[in-house]
Amino acid sequence: MTTAQYLVFDVGGTTIKYGLLDDTLQLQATGQCPTLPNEAGHILKELLRLSLAFQADYPLQGIGVSTAGIVGVDGAIQYAGPTIPGYQGTPIQAKLEAATGLPVFVVNDVAAALLGEQLAGGAKNASSVYCVALGTGIGGAYLDHGKLLSGANGTANSVGYLLYDPATQTNYEQRAATLALEALVTPLGVSVPDAFAQARLGKAPFADIISHWAVAVAQGLAQIILLFDPEILLIGGAVSQQGDYLLTLLQNALTDFVPQGLCQTRLKVAELADKAQLYGAFAGIQAKR
Repeated sequence: MTTAQYLVFDVGGTTIKYGLLDDTLQLQATGQCPTLPNEAGHILKELLRLSLAFQADYPLQGIGVSTAGIVGVDGAIQYAGPTIPGYQGTPIQAKLEAATGLPVFVVNDVAAALLGEQLAGGAKNASSVYCVALGTGIGGAYLDHGKLLSGANGTANSVGYLLYDPATQTNYEQRAATLALEALVTPLGVSVPDAFAQARLGKAPFADIISHWAVAVAQGLAQIILLFDPEILLIGGAVSQQGDYLLTLLQNALTDFVPQGLCQTRLKVAELADKAQLYGAFAGIQAKR
């Protein structure tokens, strides 16, 4: 008996990743194409082209789309920042459903990563999980007893805008995103992973730079812990590959921002790397069906 197959996408500012997932969580037929400038609706056209091509070759049961931007209840892009110009208002769900006749689920990429990690990664079997994705910016998503909580207007968890500092005119993500760390180490001729490697060896100035950055990250994490008290606080983004070393830095820094006894949340790193969003898109379309 053939298992049901679902087409899944992950639309980012640089690439559109895609593949097939089935009920056994086997990912196959993967590929990617560049996210070209979104002139004349390039992204939607690519999603339509790929969906129809896959539908011609496979007995698809549905389509899941993880995407940058804030997604409205109608599966359209409610808000998109400068990363993908001209993306706001794109009616992804409506257009894909009309073209294929299949159910379509569209979700923000951080929420998708969280859904994926609960399905097959670092958040399995947890009932209350908050995910913070550290990258070019900082995004958040909250899953409570199987339900994504995104606020009355879909704009909750915009954690990157927390902690605005009038003195420096910067917000949380401008100080604590991986991009902010990259700006500190690039003039020293190293990448962020190389800076971590040097910091692990205790080498100056990298140990201090990484430590100070971890404090900036922990300051925002403390707000989330105090507001939501999640069972697990999941750290995503490429920097999560630093594993236990990163978690130790963050856990130590949190003691300055959360009163003793008030933090029972477990910090974990994401496990599915750049596949998390694809698994999350799959989890969402399965739930919808």
